[in-house]
Amino acid sequence: MDISRVDLNLLVYLDVLLRERNVTKAANHLGITQPAMSNGLRRLRDLFGDPLLVRTSEGMTATERATELQPLVRGILSDIEQAVHEKTAFAAMESQRVFRIMASDYAESCLMPRVLRRIRQEAPHVTLDVLTPSDVSFLDVEQGRLDMAINRFDKIPQSFHQKTLWTEYFACLMNARNPILKQPFTLDTYLDASHIWVSKTGFGVGVGVNPKDVQRLGWVDEALSLMGRKRQISVFTRHYQVAMLLAEQHDLIATLPSRAAWLQKDNPNLVVKVPPFDIPPFELKMAWSPLLQHNKDHQWLRKLIAEVAEEVDAEFAPFGAQFESAEVPGIHHSER
Repeated sequence: MDISRVDLNLLVYLDVLLRERNVTKAANHLGITQPAMSNGLRRLRDLFGDPLLVRTSEGMTATERATELQPLVRGILSDIEQAVHEKTAFAAMESQRVFRIMASDYAESCLMPRVLRRIRQEAPHVTLDVLTPSDVSFLDVEQGRLDMAINRFDKIPQSFHQKTLWTEYFACLMNARNPILKQPFTLDTYLDASHIWVSKTGFGVGVGVNPKDVQRLGWVDEALSLMGRKRQISVFTRHYQVAMLLAEQHDLIATLPSRAAWLQKDNPNLVVKVPPFDIPPFELKMAWSPLLQHNKDHQWLRKLIAEVAEEVDAEFAPFGAQFESAEVPGIHHSER
């Protein structure tokens, strides 16, 4: 094939068609007529010798060949955009950009207030739109609809860029008048108490929890399960702020990330304890689309978030040292 005879606009058409899975929506996105987009799809089918999109009961569905082409085409267009884009610095003070960030409840509490403070100082006209994990999908991140995802990820697509912001251990938070404090805080007294389970689902809409499904309950209950033990959970919540409020008002223990407990260090109604058993730490990461890797606005945002995370880490360190387990191998901070 003579590549000079290929209309590169067709790759733009294909990228949008595979994203929208609808000829009319793709045409509207590119500002062309529906017949022009239909003609573009016909030419694409001739070029690749494949129908690419076929009509099914669920609408237009990508063929296997189209699915293989989608990341390749997106990468080609990203490289072209980088090559022709004027390399100008991000004008923070004048920018009116909207940054959309998905942050877990934990990250929103421990990190985002400080991120917002820095943004207000350096880019006062920028708008920050913070979404929850249930609002978005990995596809939204991959296609650049979302600037950043900040969460703890069990799995993440290989194409994503990511950076570890910090390593997090666990702490126990309870009412200062909790009867459990009248005796040594051991594994047995921990298990004799009632507990608040708190976690946040990954991407997509969350579902109810099955208390018997230990593998889906998370780090705390898996760690207990490995010892053949189990705690009595009285409340399930997806919000760390709610968990801390419940711990303050009732004789319940909330076992949660130590930086979340740190937020309550000056609350006289709450006591923070080191868990009486080892719970593996996790990494808080930020992840973004390869489409945004070379974007100057986005580079400014990533640098700002990383700097704020370092500030939080340094301020937290004296309090957090008590929760770090010497028996758990360290996790190396990395970016790719």
